[in-house]
Amino acid sequence: MLEQTINFKITTTQESKISKVDWENLPFGKMFSDHMLVMEYSEGGWNEPEIIPFGPISFHPATSAIHYGQSIFEGMKANKSSEGEVLIFRPDMNAKRFIESCERMCMPIIPEGLFVECVRKFVEIDRDWIPNKPGFSLYIRPFMFSTDEFVGIRPSDTYKFIIFACPVGAYYNEPVNVLIEEHYTRAAEGGVGRAKVAGNYGASLYPAKQGQLKGYHQLLWTDAKTHTFVEESGTMNIVFVINGKILSPTEENDTILRGITKRSVLEVAKVWGYEIEERKITVEEVIAAIKDGSCTEAFGAGTAATIAHINKIGFRGDDYFLPAIETREFSLKVEKFMNDLKSGISPDEFGWLVKA
Repeated sequence: MLEQTINFKITTTQESKISKVDWENLPFGKMFSDHMLVMEYSEGGWNEPEIIPFGPISFHPATSAIHYGQSIFEGMKANKSSEGEVLIFRPDMNAKRFIESCERMCMPIIPEGLFVECVRKFVEIDRDWIPNKPGFSLYIRPFMFSTDEFVGIRPSDTYKFIIFACPVGAYYNEPVNVLIEEHYTRAAEGGVGRAKVAGNYGASLYPAKQGQLKGYHQLLWTDAKTHTFVEESGTMNIVFVINGKILSPTEENDTILRGITKRSVLEVAKVWGYEIEERKITVEEVIAAIKDGSCTEAFGAGTAATIAHINKIGFRGDDYFLPAIETREFSLKVEKFMNDLKSGISPDEFGWLVKA
């Protein structure tokens, strides 16, 4: 919680771009709202946050983030209820994860209360950019990077924190096909897999592209040591329903991102009375369960997609198909619940929504 009032310097745009938006055709991440929030760190502290018109930012050629990779980010969504209330989904969880990323990357933390209030105030200013169409939302991107103008390997003394937003539709327009990756590695123990570091995604692009050339949407990463255990997918955590149990890879080690959507799904499942197991899950176990029919559902859980139903899993040259989407009791139920909750149709029994 905030211990003191935050003062925001606000300069609104003179000409909104909102009239140019084709609300029936919103490609993910290509249309940006009118403003952005900027907050700078120097001399050991965070300066006053400022909301300004969205636009380019300039860089010195020696900006340390470009050379040494101190760059982290988050992603979350805001929706509107039928009464026009602006609802942000679990920004406190993003704030906690952002702190973890800061600490792992030797960057100054943003206290949870300050982070949430920056998000809330920013969304309040650009609330008109939240689509009123079911399945659409305002995707919010907070990020931070080092800004020292210095060539030398050490933590920067200065940083810039920015929030911008995109009105978006569905991330995936169809069930996804995933390929189990046994050569390349997303994260190793002791690395930065748990942090939401820009470099994690940059390193994943080449192997992901190879999978896409084979007809798959995403990779299903396995552990770096043995490539025996399932970890997560490229844009989401992974969940299976096997023998009626909800299974997901354990987050005990530091190689898997602690997904907010996945955590929410598991918390809902527990309240609904499902048996839940978070443990190491072998590739062999998953393939065997698909073969014998005991794996009835597999899906990704993430902010961008919410629930991404998996159609098939590729492994060593063979494709293993999951049951038809319409037969999937749990994932369809939790998908509807999450969407209804975020848009204010269902009551917020968990206390997950923050109003802007």
